This record gives sequence, structure tokens and C-alpha cells, in this order.
Amino acid sequence: MRPRCASTSIPTGGEFSPGGELMQRVEWRRRLRGIICFPLTPFTEDDRLDLAALERDVDKLLGYPFCAINAPAGISEIFSLDVEEAVAVVRKTVELVRGRMPVIGSVCFNTPLAAAMARGMEQAGADALLVLPPYYQQPAEEGLLAYYRRIGEACGLPLIVYSRGWAAFTPDQVARLAEAVPTLAMWKDGQADGRMLQRIMARVGDRLVWIGGAGDDCGAVYAAIGIRAFTSSVSAILPRLALAWGQAALEGDFDLLNMLLTRYVHPLFALRARKRGYEVAAMKKAAELVGRPCGRPRPPIPELGPAEIDELRRWLESCAEFV
Repeated sequence: MRPRCASTSIPTGGEFSPGGELMQRVEWRRRLRGIICFPLTPFTEDDRLDLAALERDVDKLLGYPFCAINAPAGISEIFSLDVEEAVAVVRKTVELVRGRMPVIGSVCFNTPLAAAMARGMEQAGADALLVLPPYYQQPAEEGLLAYYRRIGEACGLPLIVYSRGWAAFTPDQVARLAEAVPTLAMWKDGQADGRMLQRIMARVGDRLVWIGGAGDDCGAVYAAIGIRAFTSSVSAILPRLALAWGQAALEGDFDLLNMLLTRYVHPLFALRARKRGYEVAAMKKAAELVGRPCGRPRPPIPELGPAEIDELRRWLESCAEFV
């Protein structure tokens, strides 16, 4: 079977240039169809940010028709970067992309650090920001609203709330958040709760652009409820595989989609679920095994054990048509 690319080819002769709030949502909805890719964040042997290796990986990703690029993100170890490093990743990515697709930065940690990241990434040329939950878990709703509102006030970029882990929201909470933060434009689901997400989408409607973000293995669930934009950590290693399942999702070809996920994606995600941190460590080791080394993950992310490395090597061999 030949891998198929998503029909999200980048128009020639123009740059991505979002306008006002309404036009932003219209434009983002038009552009975000298919796979949003992630470059991994490379480190040198002495644990410094390796921008030369990042350039190599971003250049490779730009050879494929992804609908946007998110750098750095969770799989890119945003939580292991300081503010200057995170902004440097965005700056280098923007420099390489040159307007050919939207560049989404990410912010996290706490309110002042996230606001500083937001300002720096806006100045570096990011088109939007993925806002990860704050480090302080389970805050009262008004505190969480203030976190997102202050990040929105710190910059003029469209925001994407990443609902992940403890940061789960009810439909009414999402509606209140959308009202409180005018620049909130998109919602990335990381809960993989299709029932709740359908209720949220029904409550909020077109006010937000919806992104499926719990993992490649959830692509069929998201496609079934009408989502047309998907983040893919597999894209960092095997872009053709990510684009193949993304295209099947866009076309509603669930036989092909489920085959791709069952045969290729689920075995990888089963390995990644074996130990906390393996979701990052497995992707970094896979990058090395396909000839694009990007260094070890920073602590507290563990490295894969020998048995897992052998299993990962066999998985890559099973995906030979996509390498």
C-alpha cells in the first residue's frame, strides 16, 4: 500500500497571515485540515539546545504537506526548556518556515513564565500559541480563567487551550472561558473522551476551532465526531504514516484509517504507555534509529531500556514502507 498525503498542500505565492478575531477563526478553520506536525527538540551531548539539528528536522518536515507546525510542544519537551530556549525554538522554526504554514508556539509552567513566553514567541513571529495547563494542579475555576486571561492579555496571538490530564472542562466551563478570553480561538483535546468532547462542541459550536490532540491512536474517534485537524507525534518520525492516516480521517475512510492505526500506530503507543515519560523517550530514540539523532531527553524523562529499544527497532522495521 502506498502512503497517501493529506490534501493540505501549502498554497504558493502567499504567506499565512491571520487577521481580526472573526477572520482568524475562519482562516484557522480553513487552514487546519489534516495533520499538525511536531519537530522534536534536539540537545547536544552536553545538554545544550541544538538549533542546527532542529533546522535539519524542520527542513525535513517542510517537505511534507502538513497544515501547521507546533514547536516546541509537549512531545518536544517544552516542560524541559527555559523561556529563552523555548523562544529560540520558535524563532528558528519561523525563520525556516517563512510563512509557508502556521507556526504554533507553546507556553506553560505558571502565569508570569507563560506570559513571558507568549511575549517572546509573538516577537519571534509565532502565529498562535498552545497554552498548556499550569503547573499548579486543580485550581478553582476562577483561578484557571485568570491564568488563560492573563496570557491572552500578554500578547495579541490567537490562543489554543490544551485540555490535558487534570485540566478537564465541562461544556459550560469552556463556554465561560471562551467568553472571558477574546483571543481564545482553538481548543486542543487531550482527554480522549469522545462523549464529553461532543457535548463541548455542541455547546460552543463555531466559536472555537477543534483539534484532536490526545494522540495518533485516537484519530478515528476524532474523525467520527467531525474534527478535521489532528496533532501527530508520529509525524516527527514517520511523516508519511501520519499523513496517510490523516488523509484517511479527512476522507472518512474508516476501514483504511482503522487498519493504519491498528497495524502501525497502536503498537507504538502500547510501548510508549509502558512507563511514564516513554511517550517522549520512545520518539527520541526512534529519531536516532531512523538516522536523525536529537540527543537524550532531559531529566526527569527516562531513557528507554534495551528491551524497549529492540522492540522499537522491530516496530520501525514493520513500518518500512513509510520510512
